[in-house]
Amino acid sequence: MEYEILNLLRSQEMYGLEMVKTSSVLKRGTVYVTLDRMTDKGYVRSRTEDNPKEPGMPRRLYSITALGQRVMQATDAATAVFAAGELAGGV
Repeated sequence: MEYEILNLLRSQEMYGLEMVKTSSVLKRGTVYVTLDRMTDKGYVRSRTEDNPKEPGMPRRLYSITALGQRVMQATDAATAVFAAGELAGGV
């Protein structure tokens, strides 16, 4: 789930519910818990939107941090090594 969020945030800021609508993996009930945990780890940062278009609670926009980008790169590299081993008949 964390990788899915990082992948969505790779190119743009997004709202939590926007991530749920875009992804087939993320669920509304768990996305904010995961985002809070990822913020604590330093993988993502959030900010309150500047000019809300709708009344009510201000919404939070999430973006990936430099640490989050490094985590994605490491995960991608590990996945590539694993896939290469599988293709070569290893593991």
